[in-house]
Amino acid sequence: MLAGLLSRPAPVRSAFRPLTLPRVVRSGARGLATSSDPYDVVVIGGGPGGYVAAIKAAQLGLRTACVEKRGSLGGTCLNVGCIPSKSLLNNSHIYHATLHDTKRRGIDVGDVKLNLPVMLKAKEDAVTALTKGIEGLFKKNKVDYIKGAGSFASPTTVRVDLLDGGETELEAKNIIIATGSEVATFPGLEIDEDRVVSSTGALSMQEVPKRFVVIGGGVIGLEMGSVWSRLGSEVTVVEFQKAIGGPGVDGEIAKAFKRTLEKQGIKFRLGTKLASMDKQSDKVVLNLEDVDGGKTDQIEADRVLLAIGRRPVTDGLNLEAVGIETDDRGRIIVDDQYNTTCKGVKCIGDATFGPMLAHKAEEEGIAAVEIIKTGHGHVNYDVIPSVIYTAPEVAWVGRTEEQLKKDGVEYKVGKFPFMANSRAKTNLDSEGQVKILAEKETDRVLGVHIMGPNAGEMIAEGALAMEYSASAEDIARTCHAHPTLSEAFKEAALASYSKPINF
Repeated sequence: MLAGLLSRPAPVRSAFRPLTLPRVVRSGARGLATSSDPYDVVVIGGGPGGYVAAIKAAQLGLRTACVEKRGSLGGTCLNVGCIPSKSLLNNSHIYHATLHDTKRRGIDVGDVKLNLPVMLKAKEDAVTALTKGIEGLFKKNKVDYIKGAGSFASPTTVRVDLLDGGETELEAKNIIIATGSEVATFPGLEIDEDRVVSSTGALSMQEVPKRFVVIGGGVIGLEMGSVWSRLGSEVTVVEFQKAIGGPGVDGEIAKAFKRTLEKQGIKFRLGTKLASMDKQSDKVVLNLEDVDGGKTDQIEADRVLLAIGRRPVTDGLNLEAVGIETDDRGRIIVDDQYNTTCKGVKCIGDATFGPMLAHKAEEEGIAAVEIIKTGHGHVNYDVIPSVIYTAPEVAWVGRTEEQLKKDGVEYKVGKFPFMANSRAKTNLDSEGQVKILAEKETDRVLGVHIMGPNAGEMIAEGALAMEYSASAEDIARTCHAHPTLSEAFKEAALASYSKPINF
């Protein structure tokens, strides 16, 4: 299905009988734990879930090693995902604003030019600094960092093919799989990172394509489409679904968001699938088909981004050797304490169920380690926020109106537009609104949806309120500093049970 999906609904985690397999004894490796002195925890994967789990384990006094095959820590998020994309989103926004938005602010700017190589270098500099920072945290917390590809030799043994040659084996009392996810592909669509790029390739294009087609209107597709649209591309987004943003975006917000992006010049082909593609020397011809009526047509592009979602990375782990089971989508099956079907092995993050988000993986990493140390740990999956870092930003936490209606929940809606917020008006950045959904009987906040300036930061207030089961009135009666964008949050809460003051 050609829909850009960053997160997926979490199915019920299955129960099982843990497997007990023979323990493999191995020869010692210099500088590492020996079979008589095993690690308390070995984490396979150094992304947001893995490196956070490793640091937390060490902080709790557990002897810990982290195995990472990329050669740099931070996983997809830091190396080719969240961090570099935010660098390009921020700097492309500054460039676009300098071209189109400074005059009305009383700033006359002369000849403005894009220096794409320098912009790309700024992105790489940010990535390098942060990956080195994680290495520093490992040293500070005494986590052994093993550079290589890990796989299971036994339920308590991780074999590592070292990046600098040779191999070693690590014995562990507990093993955590945190191998993350990779770009999902589609039959017949070959990614060559030239004419047809993944999200990784879209971060490193050496020139601005005149015509850029994005397959998938989810978070990744919209963010990358926004970057290259600001830099001068004619962007068309092809999306299988009839709304943009992916799962979890409130329907009203999604429609307003689409209108905003259209005003910025991005074109949309919703309810449309890619039937076939002809990659030529100087262009790509895409044959599109309407998902309802079967109507077909063609569009041409200089570059195509395939952004239809991500899939778990489990190849090469040798899961079958220790009886670790996966579902029909390749996700490792776990119970409510992250235990896999192999005793002593847990799995967190994108490799298992739930939304494929870095911060979700981080929370699971901490919870999994706390369970190992103390027997208990917890993640509240109802209050995991999501953000699309376009301009304006879109952020949400909790349930949508559509989900509440489907579940038969009686609810109230409170909305407040940024055009009535003094700080947004002062900043000449007042598009969007805050929308709060509260349970009708109890006034408990069930969902928060924001489109507007600083939405990605503001959503934390909604997540915190929901974590503590706050009512809309609790928020409305909490003093917010003036003038701030957060006052729109307060006013939306007030609107859900009474009337806003400033609108």
